[in-house]
Amino acid sequence: MTDPHILLSGETLALGMPRHDMLPEYHKWENDPRTILGYGNQWAQSWEVRAAGYERQRGNERFQQFEVVRLEDTAAVGMTILEVNTYVRTAEFVIVLAPEARGKGYAAEAARLTLDWAFHLAHLRMVWLKVLEPNRAGIAAYEKAGFRPSGRLRQSGYWLGQPVDELLMDALPADFPGPSAVAATLGT
Repeated sequence: MTDPHILLSGETLALGMPRHDMLPEYHKWENDPRTILGYGNQWAQSWEVRAAGYERQRGNERFQQFEVVRLEDTAAVGMTILEVNTYVRTAEFVIVLAPEARGKGYAAEAARLTLDWAFHLAHLRMVWLKVLEPNRAGIAAYEKAGFRPSGRLRQSGYWLGQPVDELLMDALPADFPGPSAVAATLGT
């Protein structure tokens, strides 16, 4: 495996470039039953579909992916994605963590680092996400990162076979909790 190419370092995590040789690992994370539940999906994704999707996404400037790397040992522990709408300078935020990396506070730091990049390097005006209402741990992590409740899609998702609401959350540059890793990296 190649070494991670670190782009932005935080306290315990960093954002790096996605690595092609890590694609099988990303695929495992995305097909973990807890990931499928959290996304509101019903089915696992085949290897062929995921591999083809990776190739399409790599060439799409509106689909910015970051590998989440643990600094202590440079292990990949997740991915964050910004699906950018270049016309209005906003993006949808998506995160997936490796099953063994969950429950350690990584989601909040990974989301905060991604917002730091989004606001201070990509110059986005707003970043938003959807989260299923029963996902209390996810909601708490997103709030810690700077996201705020902004709406509700009633009965638009499923959790353990039951219809549930999807909550909309968004963050503006003014909501960013800091400190900025981008500013620290640039010495400003």
